[in-house]
Amino acid sequence: MQTIFALSSGAAPAGIGVIRVSGPQAFAAVARLAGSLPPPRTAQVRALRDDEGALLDRALVLAFPGPKTATGEDLAELHCHGGRAVITAILRALAAQPEMRAAEAGEFTRRALTNGRIDVAEAAGLADLLSAETERQRVAALAAAEGRVSQQVRGWLDRLAMLAALTEAQLDFADEDDVGDDDGLAAVHEGMAALAAELHHVLAAPAVERLRDGVQVVLGGPPNSGKSTLINLLCQRDVAIVSDIAGTTRDRIEATVVRQGLVYVLTDTAGLTDSADPIERIGVTRAGDAIARADLLLWLGDDEPPREDAIWVQARSDATGRVPVAGAGIAVAQNDPASVEALWTMIASRAEMLMPRGDALAFRESERAACGEALAALDGMSNDPLIVSEQLRYAVRTLGSILGQNATEVMLDALFGRFCIGK
Repeated sequence: MQTIFALSSGAAPAGIGVIRVSGPQAFAAVARLAGSLPPPRTAQVRALRDDEGALLDRALVLAFPGPKTATGEDLAELHCHGGRAVITAILRALAAQPEMRAAEAGEFTRRALTNGRIDVAEAAGLADLLSAETERQRVAALAAAEGRVSQQVRGWLDRLAMLAALTEAQLDFADEDDVGDDDGLAAVHEGMAALAAELHHVLAAPAVERLRDGVQVVLGGPPNSGKSTLINLLCQRDVAIVSDIAGTTRDRIEATVVRQGLVYVLTDTAGLTDSADPIERIGVTRAGDAIARADLLLWLGDDEPPREDAIWVQARSDATGRVPVAGAGIAVAQNDPASVEALWTMIASRAEMLMPRGDALAFRESERAACGEALAALDGMSNDPLIVSEQLRYAVRTLGSILGQNATEVMLDALFGRFCIGK
């Protein structure tokens, strides 16, 4: 296996650049540059020189003998000055060494998986952690990266193994008085039901992607009902053009807002109306589609909302001659920031019900799909030990896929393609 290297810190220029080298030739390659290596896991300053003896930089050098390293291989790090020219010169000197090549995106983490340092669930959590933009995303991703999802799944697999052993005993020793009885199979059924209940609970909770994708909040209503004004107030910036002319908004306009760690995708839509204008009809159709798919609908019409779960908003409540709308849940005025904040409070209250709880273990969509397949296998109770045995084996296979057991190269390529080079 070739030895790989890459800049693992932020892009240059920076105060410090961390260059990571991993593989069988890691120590030899770094020793050629640094003259000698410090004791394992001890940082010491070394002068880095190329093959001609020219000084490249003075850097902290660390050596981590495998297999107890981030990648499971011999691993070395060079903590150098973070200028572009310095980093380029060191990377060029490493590339000139035999059996060395630049790392691909996610290759360090992929080697950690190959060498048993992490599993797929932890790798996916790390990928989410690298892309986390809010505090709640960070907390959920860190839990997965630190192995909480993996620990839960391994617990399920251990229980399935015990149930499978009991079932096999029913098959292998059915003629023995103390093994082949109905009580034994009843115990297996009880264990399967308990595990199925836990999987039901997982599937009932929102997926962790919710934290990244956000809550889809759609503003709907007839033309000139104040949708564009309201989205500007909610975003506190000019997102949409505001005009007294009906039909100003002819297509969906989206804006992302982050409040208290939650992501909201606000969508202004064309006014719902019958129109002979073919372009306006397309906008109305798209508005209807957005309203149907919305997580939360803010309805600004004076008639009843098209969805029972909509938040009925009386917009422009301070406009001259505006009559209060019977049934509207909240009134919002352009010159009343408190009314806008009150609407945000209502939106946030609804949004929290769509999000994973902060103290709950959240599963990714792919992991939930595996849980759903395992649940389907466990839900069907049978009095035939042969069928029960096959159900348990299938549940083991599907839950094991969460940890990467029997993972395909295509799946791994898709996962590690999300990583940056150097991680």
